[in-house]
Amino acid sequence: MEHSQASQIFTTLGHPDRLMVFRLLMRFAPQGVRPTEIAEALGFKANTLSHHLSELTATGLVTVRRQGRSLYYAVQLETTEALIAYLAQDVARGRPDLLGGLAGAGPLPTPPRPWQVLFLCSGNRARSLMAEALLRDLGGGRFIAHSAGLHPGEAPHPTTLSILGRNGHDTRDLRSKSITEFQRPDAPQMDFVFAVCDRAATEECAPWPGLPLTAHWGLPDPVAATGTAAEQALVFARTYGALRRRIAAFAELPLASLDRLALQSRLDALGEAPPEQE
Repeated sequence: MEHSQASQIFTTLGHPDRLMVFRLLMRFAPQGVRPTEIAEALGFKANTLSHHLSELTATGLVTVRRQGRSLYYAVQLETTEALIAYLAQDVARGRPDLLGGLAGAGPLPTPPRPWQVLFLCSGNRARSLMAEALLRDLGGGRFIAHSAGLHPGEAPHPTTLSILGRNGHDTRDLRSKSITEFQRPDAPQMDFVFAVCDRAATEECAPWPGLPLTAHWGLPDPVAATGTAAEQALVFARTYGALRRRIAAFAELPLASLDRLALQSRLDALGEAPPEQE
């Protein structure tokens, strides 16, 4: 759901009488209710109720259909579910331990395809690209790895490509990409989204469809390293090593047998140890 649509809906529901109408319709969902029955239940005048129903219908929260001589108003469940998801997915990026039943406490459904995983960082020049290459090669065919940047650079950092190449990773298809590529309607639906820098975890992003599991695996940006060429290369090597240990552990998790809460705990633990202690 777009921010502008959500804002319009909240403005509409901000009127206490319209909220009462919507809550009544929710109790009857998915069936519709005639205006006369709504007015009688809530004690509203016909013209007042008509105005409220018109406002709710305009937002897409409520639909109306004619059956014979009567009109029936009903909750538009898809819009309502999208509104709930819009709110829920901003609770620490949809964490199941905070959302409870909204995120589901059962096992993570096994998709009829490899798991889709997105790694995010600010520039998509080093950390997230390393993670993409690592999961692609360590995942045993169980994952499709992606990476993106909130403010991507023009190209991967040369040292990123160098260190990946030295460790046997194919870098021919690696490129710096914007997060917007994965927010389009035709983009693959993610099962996991990992922020590998502090900035990617704190900036506002559009909610991800499907409530993917998320975690913050923040690491310092090796692109910002200073010193001699050898010292800068060492920072890249340490970043690669830290990511390799985390991603190797992630790839070995029994995803199909862990419920969302247990899996979230495992994902968090992978990002808690300082890189030098991993």
